[in-house]
Amino acid sequence: MRVAALADVHGNAPALEAVLAEVRRERVDLVVFCGDLTWGPLPNETLAVVRALELPVELVRGNADRSVGAVLDERGTWMAAQHDEAATQFVNGFSSHVVVDVDGLGPTRFVHGSPRSDEECVTPLTPAERVREFMAGVPERVVVTAHVHVSYDRVVDGVRLVGPGSVGRPYEGERGARWAILGPDVELRRTDYDHEATADLYRTSGIPGSDEDVRHLLEPISREEPIAYGEQRVFAG
Repeated sequence: MRVAALADVHGNAPALEAVLAEVRRERVDLVVFCGDLTWGPLPNETLAVVRALELPVELVRGNADRSVGAVLDERGTWMAAQHDEAATQFVNGFSSHVVVDVDGLGPTRFVHGSPRSDEECVTPLTPAERVREFMAGVPERVVVTAHVHVSYDRVVDGVRLVGPGSVGRPYEGERGARWAILGPDVELRRTDYDHEATADLYRTSGIPGSDEDVRHLLEPISREEPIAYGEQRVFAG
């Protein structure tokens, strides 16, 4: 079993399409989405890409997925309007986690934040004490975690923590969609696509605050910022 781990698409359909083109060439057995699929400028286009995917798929619920239809500030109200009842139930209903027996890695748990919370920030600097806390009662020794939009692969106290990074809104200090292939080892991947054309789609999407989305797309922040923020806050929605 080889698995493509895709996380934090955040409604960036062009990035997702580019990544999936590579996923198909890699002939993986399964695609696992690790949360925060549609919360972004192009939610309907993103859903259409996922629904048309011919590969086996598992979907993990992120904090943004459960917020669709529930968080009704300006951006949340717009997001709710982009999801009909079926789409809202679909994204709200993703699994809290998925466990897959991956070639060479064994049973692997896919989550959004950590095994105990979809809002917990797990970063390359998360200390061993906190890892032991959120791994209490979790039998898997490999955990794929998202939420912080940073890619990494590290071992802490015998637990291999893998961050595939973000497909749609990476915080890596450079452009490019991030994702990972698992089996028989871990390969962190970066995929290029047309960022300028995507920025034009963002500007005409109607989403409140599109200027910020465009800025993060064209000028991604460095890894250090979300890592420091995540370790300071620990839990962040």
